[in-house]
Amino acid sequence: MSRIVLLAVNAKYIHSSLSVWVLAGGISKYSRTPYDVKVVEVTINQQNDEIINIVASLKPDVLGISAYIWNAHKLQFIMESLRERMPAIIIVLGGPEASHNSEYWLGHGADYVLRGEGEYSFPALLDALCDGRPISMESVEIITEPIDPYSQDFYDALDGRIAYLETSRGCPFKCAFCLSGGSGVRYFPLGTVKDQIKKLAQSSAKTVKLVDRTFNCNRDRAFTLFEYIIGLDTACCFHFEVAADLFDDLTLSLLSSAPPGRLQFEIGLQSYHEPALKASFRQSDLAKAERNIRILLQNQNIHIHIDLIAGLPYETLHDFRSGFDRAYELGTHTLQLGFLKLLHGSVLRKEADVMGLQYEKDPPYEITNSAWLSKEDLRLLKQTENALQHTYNKCRFLSTLEYVLSVSGLNPFSLFSRLGVAAPCHGMALDTYAGQIHDCFSELAGVDGDMLRDCMTYDWFCMVKGKNMPYFLKKPDARVKQVAKIAGEQLCRAISREQAAVLQSGRGIFIDDKDRDPVTRLYKVYVVDL
Repeated sequence: MSRIVLLAVNAKYIHSSLSVWVLAGGISKYSRTPYDVKVVEVTINQQNDEIINIVASLKPDVLGISAYIWNAHKLQFIMESLRERMPAIIIVLGGPEASHNSEYWLGHGADYVLRGEGEYSFPALLDALCDGRPISMESVEIITEPIDPYSQDFYDALDGRIAYLETSRGCPFKCAFCLSGGSGVRYFPLGTVKDQIKKLAQSSAKTVKLVDRTFNCNRDRAFTLFEYIIGLDTACCFHFEVAADLFDDLTLSLLSSAPPGRLQFEIGLQSYHEPALKASFRQSDLAKAERNIRILLQNQNIHIHIDLIAGLPYETLHDFRSGFDRAYELGTHTLQLGFLKLLHGSVLRKEADVMGLQYEKDPPYEITNSAWLSKEDLRLLKQTENALQHTYNKCRFLSTLEYVLSVSGLNPFSLFSRLGVAAPCHGMALDTYAGQIHDCFSELAGVDGDMLRDCMTYDWFCMVKGKNMPYFLKKPDARVKQVAKIAGEQLCRAISREQAAVLQSGRGIFIDDKDRDPVTRLYKVYVVDL
């Protein structure tokens, strides 16, 4: 038993997997027996047969798989097929989807399910299997020195994808919908963390996501690492999950000095409804969080992403609408509308029947209805989320949204829910979707057709360099030549005619496709008087 394959089934190609590389590092460091370890990263979009053939070609004695809600639907078939082709293979599962639902997986293809920190338990399991000893995971010692997963093989496989980094483990909070809290926080040595940050900043990764559940729960440590990252000479962006109400003024001042695009913050507000927060064991000072978010946004150097969760106990559709509008008014770059998932091992799943929470029986275990939200309510929320995701959250048609909200009398939730019902977007071409947005907004009271087209033309240039403009925005005008000439004089270079236009108002616009905002990723657009 010498060949070990560690399989990661990622949600998208752009993602890499931290867990399998940590396991590989753990086997190398802690196993008593040398093993031939191969890491395989695939995606859920690949055909099952393709994944099976890749794994089978490596002829593993032991296959280790990290199981999550996004890949669980593929794993049973993959395991059963591999066992048919390789009857002697030993299959070991880990990860939150397996470790909190071990009985199911042990009955559906897995020989072993590991709970807890796999970089220590997996080498112990391999050595026990190799020696023919009884398996006793209780005897595995948890060592505080972290594994370095960033081998040369890791960097060779990275290929510009998102890299993940863990600087601490655990969470000080105990949210009832999460699996990370309740065990305290163990911090990895700062010297080790800084060394890994520096190496990743110099790698092919364009984005490094820190997986720490609340990165700034230790204020001084967070300050030290923010300061270090801000001072690096790199084009890499570092993404953090943070609690906005934990920032102090000293840290906010430091963050104002970050190079534009160096940092991204994901902030889980989750809800504005106090009974929902209380039922979810959420501890948050919302007023302070809002104040700090506004300060962060003033500097225009950090991409700010906030989250709301629909479906929490005691929160009705009316309650959620109110919280959504309050969150939208903050003006963050992304407002994620997520839906409660009743994960194995979470408090809310254990209490779901008592609390009247109904959910899908298959991953991702998303809520279907509750005592506070009907199926129709959730359908409307899904439609709203679709519109929000394909416009605002992708920095699309931002000035159009601002204009329509200012003249229509609609609040943000009403506008996005109307758009979601009238123009659902499921993979359609952007110009087609733009036409549906135009048709939807044109029917709203107070909206002027010329102003709407001008806003959408301006937004189109911001998004896609002015090329392939939708038919309803195209307006032949001899003055486009004049606009292009002005652009050439201002930019000191010629631009194509597709990158210039004349608005309904009679003003000209042109794009600088060399100037893209590192935070919003929108192109610079100039407006000129003719």
